[in-house]
Amino acid sequence: MQDLATDPRLHASRGHPIALPPADHLGLQSLPAFDRDRFFTFGWGPTQSLRFSTILEGFSHYAALQPDAIAVEHQGTSISYGALDVASDRLAGLLAGQGVTRGHVVGLYLQRSIEMVVGILAAMKVGAAYAPQHVGVAPTESLKYIAKQTGAKVLLTLSRLQGDVPVDPDHQMLICIDEVMNDESHPAIAPQGTDYYLHPDDRAMVLFTSGTTGVPNGVQVTHKNLCNILHTRPGNLGMRPGLRVGQILSIAFDMAAWETLGALSNGATLVIRGKSIAETAEKVDILIGTPSILNTLDIERCQNIKVAAVAGEPCPRPLADAWSQFCTFYNSCGPTETTIINTAEPHNAHKAELSIGRPTPNNTVYVLDEDLSPLPIGAKGTMWAGGDCVTAGYLANPKLTDERYRPDPFRPGHMMFNTRDLGSWTDDGELLHHGRVDDLVKVCGFRVELDGVSAALEASEGCEQAVTLKYDNRNLVSFISPATADPDLATQSVEATLPYYNKPSLVMVLDELPRTARGKIDKRLLLEMAKAEVETRGVELK
Repeated sequence: MQDLATDPRLHASRGHPIALPPADHLGLQSLPAFDRDRFFTFGWGPTQSLRFSTILEGFSHYAALQPDAIAVEHQGTSISYGALDVASDRLAGLLAGQGVTRGHVVGLYLQRSIEMVVGILAAMKVGAAYAPQHVGVAPTESLKYIAKQTGAKVLLTLSRLQGDVPVDPDHQMLICIDEVMNDESHPAIAPQGTDYYLHPDDRAMVLFTSGTTGVPNGVQVTHKNLCNILHTRPGNLGMRPGLRVGQILSIAFDMAAWETLGALSNGATLVIRGKSIAETAEKVDILIGTPSILNTLDIERCQNIKVAAVAGEPCPRPLADAWSQFCTFYNSCGPTETTIINTAEPHNAHKAELSIGRPTPNNTVYVLDEDLSPLPIGAKGTMWAGGDCVTAGYLANPKLTDERYRPDPFRPGHMMFNTRDLGSWTDDGELLHHGRVDDLVKVCGFRVELDGVSAALEASEGCEQAVTLKYDNRNLVSFISPATADPDLATQSVEATLPYYNKPSLVMVLDELPRTARGKIDKRLLLEMAKAEVETRGVELK
């Protein structure tokens, strides 16, 4: 066999004009020869060129091409691409007048609305990044913290929300977008040349993690990061003029950028929801959400959907099988730090296992051990993501950046990120997700994969979704839905497929699993429910 560094066969079929490291590089020599080959063929996504270098370039293209086409709809109102371009020019001029320029961050403190989209584009038109927060959901202290961390000179909001936005008058100015976008006293002239000097490596947005383990961390996402997923297949989900894309997620959630920026930079119509997710889902062609959100929808009323994608948490197999019967369904994966998703592949019900797909274009995924050496194909390890998906690190937190972002030893000159997700390769080159590293717990001295227990519960008849948590060092507790699911049948499914120490001590049945503001299962609340059940009802655990 040729040395991996000189073997041209490995990537010719998938278009990978890259130099590969020697076979003995960082533990590769310890792998069987066949696995050395597959480490590269499986781990490298296809190389694709991008249609646009920045998100703003994509939007500007369609605003010029179809100015009368509807860009955004929200609760009976709409705005065309041309009018949206003018409105964002008007706001951009005001931002520039306040000294906001390239490299700055604008706080976007509001709720779902057409004005939200105007604010995003206006920030980009002056070369700034936007930091979105959902007013009414985010705590006031978080809003203050984020404004201070980003150094935002301007906070954008809606007039009806301005009383809820904390402002430091010595350092910040509050602008109500709805008072500006239609005010002709503000000239609709964007700063000259802004969209020409925007660079792909400029920040487009700063997304703050939920902060469940401490203070929120700001992830710096560039235009290049976003264009790489939103302007290539499968990440663009087929978005194009004439198609309608739902916007159902919290604006502070990275997947909301998939909806919003994906639609606007591909010429589609963005349909922003009101209070009802179901109402929006029933009138769009493309829907993006968490599995927990899709599980609340009446599938018979969603037959209009052509493409659906989920990410953010493990997807129940019954959900994936059901949705793949009538639309192209993607079970995807990727933390905020790797730009929304970095793996995807269409699912079908005939697959032996539900995977999270393959590396997306211009990206890589490695399954490594604790020493960052490659593991044999099929072995479980930590997934490290590399390529153009890797964001520019955490804002004002170099220590955490150095801890989780590392130079990519397999592609010199690139960076990779520790996703802290456990994964393994199938023989077909798809990735199986085995939960978070944090979800690999010890119970009674045994190592247990919490997501594996949940998957076994979901395999029982009538169980559509499950989640398992560590209650204490001796007990697991599980929650299943809907209310008609049989806890005894679900428990038997675990006993039949997993070692005895995986059996949950308590299985609670709920009509619907509670969700956080970002649409993920609310594990904190579930654990509180389990404690209440044990304490108030005298449930005996081990």
